[in-house]
Amino acid sequence: MDAQVQIRNRGYGIVVEPLHGLVTARRNSIILAQSTRAKVMYETRLTPAVYFPAEDVTAPLSGHTSLQTFCPFKGTASYRDILLPGDRVQNGVWAYEDAMPEAAAISGCIGFMPGAEAEFDLGRNKVEMPDYGNISGPVIDWLLRDAALVPAPEELTAALAEKLVEQGIHLSRLSVMAWSLHPMIAGKNYIWQRKTGEVTTYAPSYEIHDHPAYQNSPLRHVSNGLGGVRHRLGSCCSDDAFPILEDLRKEGATDYVAMPLRFSDGRINVLTLTSDHPNGFSTANLGLIFECSDVIARYYEIFMQRENAQSLLETYVGRRTGARVLGGEIRRGDGDEIDAAIMFCDLRGSTRLEEELGRQDYIALLNQFFETASTIVHDHGGEVLKFIGDAVLAVFPAGSDPERARAQALDSARAIIARLEEIAGEEDGHRCEAAIGIAYGRVTYGNVGSRERLDFTVIGQAANIAARLGDYGKTVNHPVVVSCDILSDPSQGIPLGAVSLHNVSQPVTCYALAARTEPQAAAE
Repeated sequence: MDAQVQIRNRGYGIVVEPLHGLVTARRNSIILAQSTRAKVMYETRLTPAVYFPAEDVTAPLSGHTSLQTFCPFKGTASYRDILLPGDRVQNGVWAYEDAMPEAAAISGCIGFMPGAEAEFDLGRNKVEMPDYGNISGPVIDWLLRDAALVPAPEELTAALAEKLVEQGIHLSRLSVMAWSLHPMIAGKNYIWQRKTGEVTTYAPSYEIHDHPAYQNSPLRHVSNGLGGVRHRLGSCCSDDAFPILEDLRKEGATDYVAMPLRFSDGRINVLTLTSDHPNGFSTANLGLIFECSDVIARYYEIFMQRENAQSLLETYVGRRTGARVLGGEIRRGDGDEIDAAIMFCDLRGSTRLEEELGRQDYIALLNQFFETASTIVHDHGGEVLKFIGDAVLAVFPAGSDPERARAQALDSARAIIARLEEIAGEEDGHRCEAAIGIAYGRVTYGNVGSRERLDFTVIGQAANIAARLGDYGKTVNHPVVVSCDILSDPSQGIPLGAVSLHNVSQPVTCYALAARTEPQAAAE
């Protein structure tokens, strides 16, 4: 008897055929199951699987284990151990107790996992892998040609959903959850809805992983490598359904699927599909998407890799600098000569603070100081180039408006001092004082370093003077000291005269900002 099934179409499908005569499964000569009612399932791309009625399994089995997997075509699979003398095969068999309509013929039947190493005596049956051929059509053509030209993930999500609808798939909602590498954002969730035709993008923080809604969600299940999810929603959801499914059902959804989108680095992202058609999704519908999922994942991986590169560069070298590096300025010596106001903002008394607070509380204070200075600099149009020990180096490029750059630096300095005073007065706040130096001049803004390790920074006399002015301010008890060319109106400052600074050949005429703080701790 030849049990090879003839595939009538090139779409994804499941076919279950009876096997004739006596079929036996053995492990090391021990009979595990024996039946004249065995069946074989042919599923596109998978090795044919033999199933036995549960009552014809002769090997002792354990109760259900904690393992469950989900298949969008067959449903939820439960597992049991095979209990043999001196040999326990963990999760050796599986069964779909309530299989999806496409696989209803194997409901309650037992299949043997590859790890069970079962050998099958098929009698006069011959089971062979069918020639499934290749799936093709408008969606495949679009993915191979036009999809590569889509410039953004939001547009790709909308275009993908529209192509699936054109293919005849009754899609009411599609979402892609793509995880990212970002210090504050866990990932991007792109959600398309047919009723609006638009894509909404959410960027949840890492707190999502602790949120109850995520803890009991298909997103977490699939992302953790536990397989896909498929639920026919019908009039009500089953007791083991995820809470979000009840919400979708109330909105008219009839079928829900979540399947993995695997990136090349092993991360598992999630594609979800919702239908409001009375019959939901067909096996051919889902099979088409399943077949394309790796290609779809690669498109999103490209978008996320670019976003990851951009976010990591912004995190470590700043927004403007990150854009320059991402734009190709990656060789040693790449850079520009620019006019800019340079700010060097140093935390005062850091050694004493670490001794008083202890390492953990000191790190928290240092992070608060960096957060305060960075936020204010960014809000005033500057960019933090780097953190140097307990200090912040910031640049305010002049472009065509030098006065604006000077004003931005001055306003930032004032705002930082004021905000640190506010923090000191807050409940549980700790006094944290800064020494700020600002200078203006021409600097080299670009890459320096070795061939293997580069640093994007500013090099020039203005950067050196800014750092030295900050140090000088500590000795004369002024929180902000600036070079004379920073102030458009000298009356805004307190003249300090021409000051000799370390490693600066000529004295620098400088001013302290008019506002003074209360007496501070001795300079480090």
